[in-house]
Amino acid sequence: MAKGVAPYLLLAGAVALSLSGCIAPPPEPGTRISDNLRVAERKQPRPEQQNSASKATLSSENIAADAEFPNPGPFKLVTDKDGNELWQARGELGKFGGTLKLTSFGDGPKTFNCWDASDVESHGIGLMQFDSLVDIDPWTGKATPKLCKTVDVSPDGRVVTFTLRKGLKWSDGKPLTSDDVVFTFDTIVKDGWGEGSSKDTISVPTDYPVIKKVDDLTTTFTFKKPFSPFLLNLNAVTIAPRHVLLPVTKKGKAAFRPFWNVNVDPKTIVGSGPYILSQYIPAQRIEFKRNPNYHMVDKEGRRLPYLDKIVISIVKEQPQMILKFLGGEVDFLDARSVRGMDASVLKQKEKEGNFTLRNLGPDDGTVFLMFNMCRRKDPKTGKFYVDPVKQEWFNSLNFRKAVSHSIDRPSIVNNILRSVGYPLYTCQTTAGVYHNTDLKPITYSLDEAKKLLKEDGFVLKGDELFDKKGNRVEFDLITNAGNTIRDAVCIHIKEQLKLLGIKVNYAPIEFNAMINRTHTTLDWQAMMLGLSGSRLEPYSGANIWKSDGRMHEFDQRLPDEKDQLKVTDARPWELELDKCLDTAAGSFDEKVRAENYKRAEAIAYEQQPLIFIYTNAVLTAARNTMGNYKPTPLAIYYTPKGSLHNLEEIYLKEGK
Repeated sequence: MAKGVAPYLLLAGAVALSLSGCIAPPPEPGTRISDNLRVAERKQPRPEQQNSASKATLSSENIAADAEFPNPGPFKLVTDKDGNELWQARGELGKFGGTLKLTSFGDGPKTFNCWDASDVESHGIGLMQFDSLVDIDPWTGKATPKLCKTVDVSPDGRVVTFTLRKGLKWSDGKPLTSDDVVFTFDTIVKDGWGEGSSKDTISVPTDYPVIKKVDDLTTTFTFKKPFSPFLLNLNAVTIAPRHVLLPVTKKGKAAFRPFWNVNVDPKTIVGSGPYILSQYIPAQRIEFKRNPNYHMVDKEGRRLPYLDKIVISIVKEQPQMILKFLGGEVDFLDARSVRGMDASVLKQKEKEGNFTLRNLGPDDGTVFLMFNMCRRKDPKTGKFYVDPVKQEWFNSLNFRKAVSHSIDRPSIVNNILRSVGYPLYTCQTTAGVYHNTDLKPITYSLDEAKKLLKEDGFVLKGDELFDKKGNRVEFDLITNAGNTIRDAVCIHIKEQLKLLGIKVNYAPIEFNAMINRTHTTLDWQAMMLGLSGSRLEPYSGANIWKSDGRMHEFDQRLPDEKDQLKVTDARPWELELDKCLDTAAGSFDEKVRAENYKRAEAIAYEQQPLIFIYTNAVLTAARNTMGNYKPTPLAIYYTPKGSLHNLEEIYLKEGK
């Protein structure tokens, strides 16, 4: 699942699981978070609360990117002649007008209802159209007010109070108030309307906060126990317009899911973000127009955003994105768009193409192989979701370890990613501030793989592998069609496992069909997938790692007819992992948090339910005509917002 952003399992044509000079721990109880000029009011964490992870510095390749755009300092809160409270942008003065041309690959968004989004494209579009209460500061990694002007954490860490800014309006002119905040969190998130992962990342199952409206601008969230990840995961949860969505929820969940789907009339969308959908032509392009009621101004007091329009052209294959950029049809290639094989070509053409290629360092996203470890029966048919023969293989730790040892990760990075990436062995990349550095790389060794298989009773007969019951070892492997890198990696895995005598039937499939299998039918055997991540807060992957998580993909438990997800067959290591995550989330003590997050990572490493393979280097290519483009590794969101953390400030230097 992004940003830091809470990692929905956002399968961007792939969520489980940035960089400034120092990474900030969660706010200490008793803190007021306010990025106006009252900086002195912010209480700083005590030195003993900052562990080594929270003091992590950048690697040399990332320092350059950070130094290119120095920290501009906190936002300033200004008041206009009508009494509206507005954040003042921190960038240079820009020009109004013009169209920014972007591109994406795949089949386009799956929905414009961002509270029902389970893919990065749809959720990224949601982040353009809807704002959250808080955001992550691109330079400090701290939670910073967005729709609100202050956030207060009580001394005991249990009560968080949000105060909205005066004069906030939806794009249709209606006021945005605490009623919208309460509706979002006490109805949509709490009751699991649409895609329910947000609830997993902003609370623990037994302690969803009590949400109360104090007045039109003030809302309190009260927990039974402190929940330290709350603010850092909150930026992925956008506020919903109550006056539009309340009538829909009254019709039931069957009405909510298709609301604002891909057949939407753009005129019906009401948002709070800098841009609002104006046109969608399926599989061709998405167009956005500026929101005249957006709640930010530049240093001359002019309402942002600068751009009139944003147009995203949709292409089927990644290489087409590069061709469109080099052909001058688009202005920008964002994070996760530039592959290793493209980097050298783009570097050679920087000058003639009038663009800059940037390396923002290791991604926090992960790419992995997983097997369907489900051991249950479909209550509708009485049959196992997974063939019992294959079920036994997939639930064998030795089998999973053997597959892991057969994957030559350095070769994949060098030959397929063209060295623009990093081998990956655990659920956190080196970008994660809580990454467990004690976990060693998993060696590429076919001999070790054969030894593990032999210990489990597998027998090689000629060039074919059989289990101890005489069954030929063969399974189906899928990934999303159109992703050339993953396609090549799947072929690598197929060929490597052939050397062990395992037959892999590989076929890429359409993205929606793949998601339907993991979320609904559970009809799959092996899959290559990607997760977006969070550098700052591992609990943002709770929806993936916890046994009752809505995206516990390797052993998905489906909700009952009352939409309740009950776990009765969790493995001992799953329960231990649950406990580690909840213990870390329930503490503001950095030592406790670090110990438990590192243990959780170690459990995932030891058990290999997800066999991690690689993470990308974050590359972007932007025309030099894009003003105020100031990417930082801490502010990489889901596409299409991507590294455009200050989208409202982006302008075209030639203007109209």
